[in-house]
Amino acid sequence: MKSTEIEVTTGTRDRVHDITRECENFARSCGEDGLLHVFVPHATAGVALIELGAGSDEDLLKALGDLLPADGRWRHAHGSKGHGRSHVMPAFVAPYASVPVVGGRLALGRWQSITIVDLNVDNPNRRVRLSFLSD
Repeated sequence: MKSTEIEVTTGTRDRVHDITRECENFARSCGEDGLLHVFVPHATAGVALIELGAGSDEDLLKALGDLLPADGRWRHAHGSKGHGRSHVMPAFVAPYASVPVVGGRLALGRWQSITIVDLNVDNPNRRVRLSFLSD
């Protein structure tokens, strides 16, 4: 197994942040067939494979906002208003994803991107663990 960690700044608003290029570069450096595992070791972020640039990222944030509103209903209540929703979100957008790699290239569908989904406006800096598994 080969592994690396990247730093991602998601900012101070709800965000879907594209990390496909970083994942492609790491997979290419491994140069063979295998499986790329992407993991965000945070209790308030997730990893999603989603189309970007056609409004799907905004649609995802809207759906999460409808499902998990940033209001005072959350028992986990420290931080900014609605912070507790960020701790529930990984049950809907898992903190990991796996992507096949063929010849050092991600075997993503034409419109798929690898993203970090972050609703936690209190923590703009994320670490992401990329692990490459092969024979």
